[in-house]
Amino acid sequence: MSAIEPIHIIGGGMAGSEAAWQAAEAGVPVVLHEMRPVTGTFAHRTDRLAEMVCSNSFRSDDDENNAVGLLHWEMRQGDGLVIAMADAHALPAGGALAVDRDPFSDAVTARLEAHPLVRIERGEIAGLPPADWSSVIVATGPLTSPALAEAVRELTDESALAFFDAIAPIVHFESIDLSQAWFQSRYDKGETEEERTAYLNCPMDREQYESFIDALLAADKTEFREGETDTPYFDGCLPIEVMAERGRDTLRFGPMKPVGLTNPHQPDRKPYAVVQLRRDNALGTLFNIVGFQTKMKYGAQTEVLRMIPGLETAAFARLGGIHRNTFLNSPRLLDDRLRLRVQPRLRFAGQITGVEGYVESAAMGLLAGRIAAAERLGRDLPPPPETTAMGALVRHITGGADAKTFQPMNVNFGLFPPLADVRGGRRGRRERYKAYTDRAKAEFSDWLTLSTARADAV
Repeated sequence: MSAIEPIHIIGGGMAGSEAAWQAAEAGVPVVLHEMRPVTGTFAHRTDRLAEMVCSNSFRSDDDENNAVGLLHWEMRQGDGLVIAMADAHALPAGGALAVDRDPFSDAVTARLEAHPLVRIERGEIAGLPPADWSSVIVATGPLTSPALAEAVRELTDESALAFFDAIAPIVHFESIDLSQAWFQSRYDKGETEEERTAYLNCPMDREQYESFIDALLAADKTEFREGETDTPYFDGCLPIEVMAERGRDTLRFGPMKPVGLTNPHQPDRKPYAVVQLRRDNALGTLFNIVGFQTKMKYGAQTEVLRMIPGLETAAFARLGGIHRNTFLNSPRLLDDRLRLRVQPRLRFAGQITGVEGYVESAAMGLLAGRIAAAERLGRDLPPPPETTAMGALVRHITGGADAKTFQPMNVNFGLFPPLADVRGGRRGRRERYKAYTDRAKAEFSDWLTLSTARADAV
């Protein structure tokens, strides 16, 4: 058998790392191009692959009643590297999959560096890839280098859409006042005591909450640059001050909802609002403030966040920030194999395609890697059925959404084809979700049998 030409993958984030792993595991050589540390970004701290920039959460791990948990299941069935390393470095999170971020990215990097079919090259791909790269996966994420983004724009004659994404602050645990805060997952969720106490809770009474909202609304905010003022936010990652602007009770019914929690310091007094923090590393020395993405300036953040009971003397390992994310108008530009219609040698994966979230990005990398590898081996591999979590995402970004109004999307059951209810009655939510996941698991398993042929079998 003649030597197989490599697949070039641009970007070593969640999607690029997963794509490289999948293609190499199929027996196809890969060159993974990562511009860090030669060219840095304002959001990354290291040169590691699959670095977690924002939250450390992969969200719900419930594969029977939650769409993202189902996506976890599909990635595990597909021998995903990202999900395997997340499992290996999981932290207690009360039913969610939270990850110890630095050991996680170290492990992903080590596995790819050790793979005999993966070569990692450091340096920016400034502009379109060379013409002799016949198979390319662009997985540059929301922080695509300006030169590459402009080259793609010129190639497609399509202006990139964009939205702002915000980062939550991280607090040193030793600086939190435990005489006011307490450990408890909402509704005591979790199978172990560690999971049932995975969150640290800071309660507010009504007066404290109203004062906090006043300060939040008055705080100095990051100013947008020219051309950015009309860029929409992604609703799943709104800054807290934007939520507060939408109504004074928005936060109290969102990330600060007080339900399912009992304050052991004042068990007979129900909090009016609760700020939750989640462990950010295995040592338990760092906690991130859940749902508290912000665009406040650093000085204002320190003042406002220290109004939270228990955080009056908080020391911050990282303050919040805001950055602009770019993504393709994928329904117009990509086919269902994630190829650019005007230049099919270019395939896209991850957040740049218009999926949102670590898990969704890695899942699109898994598909891109498998589909590109199959193509290299002379086979045409279709995406999974749209009844699966991965298939539903592919359908959304390549034809299920209106190109005129396309926006980033997390996986959710609303993207799935409706269930056929043979009984003629309306199912309850849990029964309906379980039916979605049962159907998806069966059909994803069937799809996997189509995508497992290796190079040495061709």
